[in-house]
Amino acid sequence: MLLLFLGPSNAQRYRNISLGSSLTPLGRNTSWLSPSGDFAFGFHPLPTNSSMFLLAIWFEKISSKTMVWYANGDNPVGAGSKVELTTDGRLSLKDSTESEVWNAGITNASYAAMLNTGNFMLVNSQGSPRWQSFQVPSDTILPSQVLDLGSHLSAHLMDDDYSSGRFTLQVQTDGNLVLYTVATPSGFQYDAYWASNTVGNGSQLVFNVSGIYFAQRDNSKVAITSSGVHSTQDFYQRATLDADGVFRHYIHPRNGLTVGVWSDGWTPVAFQPPDICQVTNSGAGSGACGFNSYCRFNENQHVDCECPPQYSFLDADRKYRGCKPDFAAQSCEADASETHELYEFTVMTNVDWPSSDYEQYGSIDEEQCREECLADCFCAVAIYDDGNCNKKRLPLSIGRTGSYGNKKVLIKVPKANQSESVPPCSIRQNKGKRTWILLGSLLLGASVFVLLTAILVVSYCTCSRRSRELQPASILSALSLQPFTYNELKEASDGFREELGRGGSSVVYKGFLQDEARTCVAIKKLDKVFPETQKEFMNEVETIAKTYHKNLVRLLGFCYEGAERLLVYEYMSKGSLMGFLFANERPEWNQRIPIALGIARGLQYLHEECFSQVIHCDIKPQNILLDDNFTTRISDFGLAKLLRTDQTRTKTDIRGTKGYVAPEWFRNTGITSKVDVYSFGVVLLEIICCRRNVRPEAQNEEESILAYWVNDCFRDGRLDLVVEGDDQAISDMRRVERFVKVALWCIQEDPSLRPTMQKVTQMLDGSTAVPGPPDPSSYISSIQ
Repeated sequence: MLLLFLGPSNAQRYRNISLGSSLTPLGRNTSWLSPSGDFAFGFHPLPTNSSMFLLAIWFEKISSKTMVWYANGDNPVGAGSKVELTTDGRLSLKDSTESEVWNAGITNASYAAMLNTGNFMLVNSQGSPRWQSFQVPSDTILPSQVLDLGSHLSAHLMDDDYSSGRFTLQVQTDGNLVLYTVATPSGFQYDAYWASNTVGNGSQLVFNVSGIYFAQRDNSKVAITSSGVHSTQDFYQRATLDADGVFRHYIHPRNGLTVGVWSDGWTPVAFQPPDICQVTNSGAGSGACGFNSYCRFNENQHVDCECPPQYSFLDADRKYRGCKPDFAAQSCEADASETHELYEFTVMTNVDWPSSDYEQYGSIDEEQCREECLADCFCAVAIYDDGNCNKKRLPLSIGRTGSYGNKKVLIKVPKANQSESVPPCSIRQNKGKRTWILLGSLLLGASVFVLLTAILVVSYCTCSRRSRELQPASILSALSLQPFTYNELKEASDGFREELGRGGSSVVYKGFLQDEARTCVAIKKLDKVFPETQKEFMNEVETIAKTYHKNLVRLLGFCYEGAERLLVYEYMSKGSLMGFLFANERPEWNQRIPIALGIARGLQYLHEECFSQVIHCDIKPQNILLDDNFTTRISDFGLAKLLRTDQTRTKTDIRGTKGYVAPEWFRNTGITSKVDVYSFGVVLLEIICCRRNVRPEAQNEEESILAYWVNDCFRDGRLDLVVEGDDQAISDMRRVERFVKVALWCIQEDPSLRPTMQKVTQMLDGSTAVPGPPDPSSYISSIQ
């Protein structure tokens, strides 16, 4: 059918766009229309930011201007950009800095045309198409469009965010049409959740007046959707792989007809799969919704993601990111009586997370099931079903609603009277409740004021001295950390024999605790104990014990004995990021992507999600550790400053490591969390390039300083040099460019120009567009 639009009889059905023609986002020439005016090709503003644009094709005559194709979803451009059909026959999109963002990948086109079918074509002098949008679809196919074997559609991230999404529809070379979930931002493809089951017979996916079907080699058809009585004369039609992973066939009335409106005039008439919540059964990934959430396919045939009781969305505007518990994790050191006092179960029905089981029991009653989960610090949810008990740990995955018979879902939550046990970094406390507690305390205090005063006067000296003596013990009790004697840690480390690393005032040793599991730990021994380092030690203990995040190293205990100060951390088996990045073999690009994101999320937590903000002050590869699964863990809070929530700046001595230190450390100005943003930018460049930030042996200063060199490559449009020899990164240049742009924003000399770590995380994972960064005016002060 496509060939009907390419013959001589149709040569006058579209207007030729001549070589040298161009469009800009603003001004008179922003799009090229099809002859009927139904479709437009050009710059389409983002739904959430009218100053940023996609190169796209859209329905021009309807109010929603629905896009059906786009080129630069991961890299929107701003005013000053241009798309041009060059004199040598190339279609090229450039941003305001003249850097090429996208091109069609062909040369020697003689002209271009926007067809009435919605297909944009580049045509050679013989009238044959050299390139056409129908052959490189984004998330949509249109009537008369055919997808051949090897083609695919990719969903965008959200309804209003056109960066790479979490689902793909593939016309596989084995003849099968398959829907897959995809991890973001890595692009890793999980198991299929729907298929046409036409292996060996499929030929192509066809969209015509009969609907959408899979044409097979034996001339038979497998219907995917059917348009029914809705003709293309009366209705606009499209089939889109939506952001929620459902492939839907939509219609929109051309002439004011009403058929029941779903969104912006579009109504779905068919979709696959029938219920995505029930069919996503991959053993990996989060499913249709994020981790710790569950999926409901509502009456409007749309996906709703919901959180269990006492869980909340990580980002209410981006529910696909999943849910987090709004309470502290159960301590594995607590005894049974403490656990019963602190936790209980909320009961749900018709909900399940089928892929999260880690232990099962048979022939037990519900009370025994509750006891088994309550006694297990790893158990977050138990499913009880007629004598069977399945325990589940976090993160819960592939959650869904449905009819599950007699299943009871027991969700472990803190008891209502235990809210004060939640650590400040886990959840912000309710100020109104605290106010009533304060008023009650004041009234009670007033009634016994005279008695307390008498007691305090009599025992002032004794209590004052004893308070000072018991300070470490009281901190230990408050933080629920395991205390160690110096001899215990000396024995655990075999006399501090195996050194893992050292810093200016500490040495880290490997050790094994004398428990049943012979737990491997890292013991940090402060070798110089002056008054100020004692203070830093206690700050570190208090700070780390109140923080909990998967991208932070966890503190297990400490020793405070005489002049000895030691910290006991969980052991990170894969060592530091420095050893990982700068070993003889360059790590794979797909391994480095989640590492960069993990550092960003850890810093975002410290800066913006804790009740008390934490500034690390010494972000560098040596302080980024990797666990067994290469998950990023930020370590070494010995230099961190714990700020009260009403503070935003602090002045102090210069901290940090040469090459990673922000310029403001060298000036008489206040220090904010933006110093960590700067250091992260330098580390991000090292992750991208797998080279150190300073290379003294280089031939000139620009090449010796990584930030100089990458900035020059970016400005010259030669980012291929940055990842030269890295085939995986070269095949993912859009993400490479996004990461480089984020890094250049982070290392701006002016702290006010640097983004927050929350913004950094959003830009890295593709949920927020990355504008072109200014040319950093100076790196010298931070490197000298």
